[in-house]
Amino acid sequence: MNATLYQKLREQLDQYSIGFPATASGVEIKILKRLFTEEEAQLYLEMSLLLEGPQEVAARTGRDPGQTAEMLQTMAQKGLLFRQRKQDRVKYAAVGFVIGSYEFQLKSMDRELAEMVEAYFEEGFMDFTPGKNIPPLRTIPVHRSIQVTHPVAPYAQAREIVKTKDKIALADCICRVQQGLLDKGCDKPREVCLSFGSHADYYVENKLGRYITQEEALAVLDRSEAAGLVNQPANMINPGGMCNCCGDCCGVLRALNKMPNPAEAVFNDFFAQVDAELCTSCEMCLERCQMGAITIEATAVVNPDRCIGCGLCVTTCPTEAIALQLKSEAQRTAPPSSGRDLMTKTAEARGTSVIPLSMSAK
Repeated sequence: MNATLYQKLREQLDQYSIGFPATASGVEIKILKRLFTEEEAQLYLEMSLLLEGPQEVAARTGRDPGQTAEMLQTMAQKGLLFRQRKQDRVKYAAVGFVIGSYEFQLKSMDRELAEMVEAYFEEGFMDFTPGKNIPPLRTIPVHRSIQVTHPVAPYAQAREIVKTKDKIALADCICRVQQGLLDKGCDKPREVCLSFGSHADYYVENKLGRYITQEEALAVLDRSEAAGLVNQPANMINPGGMCNCCGDCCGVLRALNKMPNPAEAVFNDFFAQVDAELCTSCEMCLERCQMGAITIEATAVVNPDRCIGCGLCVTTCPTEAIALQLKSEAQRTAPPSSGRDLMTKTAEARGTSVIPLSMSAK
């Protein structure tokens, strides 16, 4: 296989989202060779994050229209490109690896690919050092942990986000699927990942998920909270998807857990605080916390440097000794306005660009 081509593909993917860095072992190239044929790699290098129809891509790249349309469709089915259908028009765009091609491997994920992705993660794939990268997901509090006196924006409430969506799809969590293939992870619910709008269409058309109603989606949130899963929509005001995550499997939470002060990296508005007079040291909060932010001394103690404000410790405290506190306005960070805004801000933080390398060189 053409080594130079796959190196260029790696460099292009490294421009997007949280990046796709090189490693000493070269496992990232093995992943790309598993996912992309040489022809698909070449076409990806000629795509951008902007949606285009097959005729536009063919005209711009000097390709045969029929062959281009067929290849774009195949790549979208393989999870290598995003596809949007509106009425009788179909458009395609490049996607990053996370969030993107990795999540779209629900049908094709097997032990071999799971092992390669795990090796890549262990070599430092996800680095959320503040100021150098932006997590693609943001943590928002589970519903019952928010006090009614808190001025919480709709985009910071999972149920309010769901209530604005007319089209919703439900899929398995790719992280839990991957970890299960490695005989790791946990036994928490798998079918808990929500996608909205054109993202929902993509999942259903590719047989990665199924359409559900708003009521069913709200029930998913309730089940996820009961299971101790952290609610994490895409890190934008109007997210195209929403995950319900565990610290055992979720790549983002696992990466954050490796940091000494994960609270610095996440976009969240809250932190947990314990009322020592009410706490009975029952340790229930220890089981619920996915970030190791709580220790038991005379009473439960929350480390604010590790607390990501998910609220899971609040909802099951039998004495109501834990509550979420709203950060000061100066400490709060509004999420990016859209997916493209997130990509642009992340690229700026990482010193890259959302412009494809092949186009920026012209």
